[in-house]
Amino acid sequence: MILTLTPNPAIDLTYRVNGLVPGESHRVPAPLNRAGGKGINVSRVLHSQGISSRIVATAGGQTGEQLATELRSDGLSLRLIPVQSDTRRTIALVDEASGLTSIFNERGLELDAAEWQSVADVVADELVGAQILVASGSLPPGAPADFYPGLIALARHLGVSAVIDTSGAGLLSAASAGAELLKPNRAELLEATGERELSAGARVLLRLGAKRLLVSDGENGMLAFENGVAGHLSARLPEPLSGNPTGAGDAAVAGAASIMAEARQAAKPVVLEQMLRRAAAWGSAAVLMPGAGEISERWTELEATLILEEHH
Repeated sequence: MILTLTPNPAIDLTYRVNGLVPGESHRVPAPLNRAGGKGINVSRVLHSQGISSRIVATAGGQTGEQLATELRSDGLSLRLIPVQSDTRRTIALVDEASGLTSIFNERGLELDAAEWQSVADVVADELVGAQILVASGSLPPGAPADFYPGLIALARHLGVSAVIDTSGAGLLSAASAGAELLKPNRAELLEATGERELSAGARVLLRLGAKRLLVSDGENGMLAFENGVAGHLSARLPEPLSGNPTGAGDAAVAGAASIMAEARQAAKPVVLEQMLRRAAAWGSAAVLMPGAGEISERWTELEATLILEEHH
């Protein structure tokens, strides 16, 4: 079972417009309105592929009620932690004329000390019996500085592999705590390490203690690194896909976690190339879908066309 944690979930609104003109009014169809957040998107993708997953997330206010109702109606296994603050919203504005997507993320409101303790207690309870922990996304303001390192230590104690998809200082602390897998994108890697060259930034996180890294680089594809292994692998499609990239990173994390779970079930080590192939294919397949948390049935076709290269 893959347990996903979303400390800062959201109601995702996706608007589509045929030509965005800044400063002008636009008439648009009703938005795609979906319960989301990075870990929830990971669980949605896993569920769609018949892979056992369970959601742990906070929920508060009317938006929190909406999130709970939708996730249950979609048949997802979940455990929600009630909090006082309203669950936030995000807006993705897809310009179909330019092919560009603009994203507006509310930061979310602070949780109090008792609510953070509830999150920690629920995760500790739910980790029993899990194989993989995926903790994804931003943390609400005021989060404990050791939140992700504490999760990684707890997971390790229980024999659970930890996958962390976050940014900023959280990325550095997760690396130092020895996360099994980190999944930054180019901008997040630069922000965290100050290194403009992707492989240099990845090596910073590996030296801190991360076991493996997948680094997404937009249309240029994805890179994979492993601690103790010289060089890295890359995967890209022959031609970039047109669509909505919102949720592509979450789909990639779901793909990587599925490979890790398969390896654990078979009592075999994770093969970096297999992880990269699955993550790149699922991330690409997400671009073809209207909203986050979905991947196209064409993912096997996309996986077959991936160009894999080894870099020394």
